[in-house]
Amino acid sequence: MEGSGAFLLNNREMMRSLEKYLSTGVEQMNTYGNELYKGAATYYSKYRPLYPSSLVRYLVKKFDLNGEQKLLDLGCGPGQLTMRFSDWCERIVGADLEPEMLAEAKRLHEELRIGNVEWFQGDLSSFMNQYDDVFDLVIMSKSFHWMDRPQVLEDLYERVNQGGGVAVIDDYNPEKQLPLWQQKLNEVIAHWYGEERRAGNTTYSHPVKSHEEVIRQSPFTLEIYRFPTFEREWTIDSIVGNLYSTSYGSKRFLGDHVESFERDVREALLAIHEDGVFTEKVDLSIKFGMKV
Repeated sequence: MEGSGAFLLNNREMMRSLEKYLSTGVEQMNTYGNELYKGAATYYSKYRPLYPSSLVRYLVKKFDLNGEQKLLDLGCGPGQLTMRFSDWCERIVGADLEPEMLAEAKRLHEELRIGNVEWFQGDLSSFMNQYDDVFDLVIMSKSFHWMDRPQVLEDLYERVNQGGGVAVIDDYNPEKQLPLWQQKLNEVIAHWYGEERRAGNTTYSHPVKSHEEVIRQSPFTLEIYRFPTFEREWTIDSIVGNLYSTSYGSKRFLGDHVESFERDVREALLAIHEDGVFTEKVDLSIKFGMKV
């Protein structure tokens, strides 16, 4: 449920994650709590960039979605991607831990009147305890990194039909060269929010193992599809709104300094592009776990 909102992963966060991994030999999972995105849901639905239609078309074709299948969106957030499959699946479930995200999903669903989507508050384990559904496709869009990834894949294997699979959607690229405007933005963010990336009840440590490696070591068969690189356009308002949609950039963390922070962002960015329009290159990919 995060990716475009996180412009830069601090190298020190990577080092902390690596130190934890080397000291224990296992992936460390933090207890972030159920308020990871408190206050972020409306910003998320308004300012997070939507995925291109080519992603939906690719998944529809790959899994032969024809209106008879079942789909689970695990970590669905406000459900914009979830609802885009409503014409292609018989049953869709959007699951998320955050009550505010699901409230926003339900609001959008009622407003748009798109398809028959069920919303579930809880993680995969709690869903499995209440329902016995077997799905043709499970999608996780920028949410997989928050989970106990090996356990989630192990649990999902028995809940995915033969020929179906898991699709981990992400545009995170650790080797990405940030444009100057993103570098300056990160300097302002670090000044006002601090160097450590807050996440719910604790701070965030990015997983050491890649999604590819985790899937490769699971019961699923790994496949990867990379979309052609494309450009995404931002304005200052969408940049700030997108930041407020993240777990670490919540507006509430600024307290009484919101106006000062936003003034510094505008000054820093307009000094780079006077027209207030900014672009970034996006490397979108899907890591599949196929049940073959």
